[in-house]
Amino acid sequence: MQKYCLALDLKDDPQLIAEYKAYHKNVWPAIIASIKDAGITVLDIYCLGNRMFMIIEATADFSFEKKSAMDAANSTVQEWETLMWKFQQALPWAEPGQKWMLMEKIFELP
Repeated sequence: MQKYCLALDLKDDPQLIAEYKAYHKNVWPAIIASIKDAGITVLDIYCLGNRMFMIIEATADFSFEKKSAMDAANSTVQEWETLMWKFQQALPWAEPGQKWMLMEKIFELP
């Protein structure tokens, strides 16, 4: 099992943040299926203000490259991602077009 932590910001607008959270209470079934089909077994998103934190646990054969290729070939995932970008904004140090950014693990309880 692999674990990844990622971060992304929402636009700092309380109405948009509330709408984003509402979408995530009823994520489209095809999106859930695409996540599971990529080998992701746990996906949790936390929010504080407009900063989001995602925890992913995935099977040993999971890769972000494979997930990206699957997403690119799935028109429903592309529709969802376009819709979500209405609420999201890249972190200040993100590359152009980069959304969720992988975080560096700096501590683990011994």
